[in-house]
Amino acid sequence: MAHSVVWSLDIENSLQAACYSPDGSTLVVTTTVGVWFVLDAETKEVVGRFVDGSEAISVVKFSPDGSHLALGSHDNNIYVYQVHDNYRKYNRLGRCMQGTEKQTKRKYFYMGHSSFVTHFDWSLDSTYVRSNSADLELLFWNATVCRQVPHSSQMMNVEWASETCTIGFSVLGIWPGGADGSDINCCSRSNGQTLLVTGDDWGKVKLFSYPACHPKALCHIYGGHSSHVTSVGFLPDDGRLLSTGGRDCSIMQWMLC
Repeated sequence: MAHSVVWSLDIENSLQAACYSPDGSTLVVTTTVGVWFVLDAETKEVVGRFVDGSEAISVVKFSPDGSHLALGSHDNNIYVYQVHDNYRKYNRLGRCMQGTEKQTKRKYFYMGHSSFVTHFDWSLDSTYVRSNSADLELLFWNATVCRQVPHSSQMMNVEWASETCTIGFSVLGIWPGGADGSDINCCSRSNGQTLLVTGDDWGKVKLFSYPACHPKALCHIYGGHSSHVTSVGFLPDDGRLLSTGGRDCSIMQWMLC
């Protein structure tokens, strides 16, 4: 296999995150200044340019059915867009942010994230989003109306399309003793939902059984990166996984045996 550039495109700002549409035809890339672009994955054409805030957009994902796009920002908000015309048209639905809810004579306050968004997952039915922030919050949202779900018990039976939030009920066991909450940078569930992989500040890739809901769950530990691991993910057949490094600027491929 030749390691050559297939295509390239100059973007005006430093890139922060990226994702493909469910059919692979469209690529969305975000920047460190709140600007994000929609690209045709085949022609390299810039289909659209958008701005949400002025800070880095750290995570971006299409909903499983492709009807919505969500972007998590360093301004503590999650921006949600409706998607139309084969991923060519985007209309902003709103922001998942601070709000209040009233019920009978009692008043419930929910504040949204108080620090920048680090991870989020869509529900399998493309209705809900669960999100993590840098101050270790786990919040739930009805993304179709951009409103927080204040009671996590309401989410008990929701099925999630992915497992990239490092703070959550199914990933409690990935945290080692003495961890400060920022040591694990990323995680990902296998497509068969039997394995969970993590990447941490020590350059280690760890493989757990899924769910890893018991404290200090057993795992296999693999070295290779000379810097912190920034992202991990399984290939579609779960036979291999990829990890990306920080300062070592490397992409590693791992075979599951």
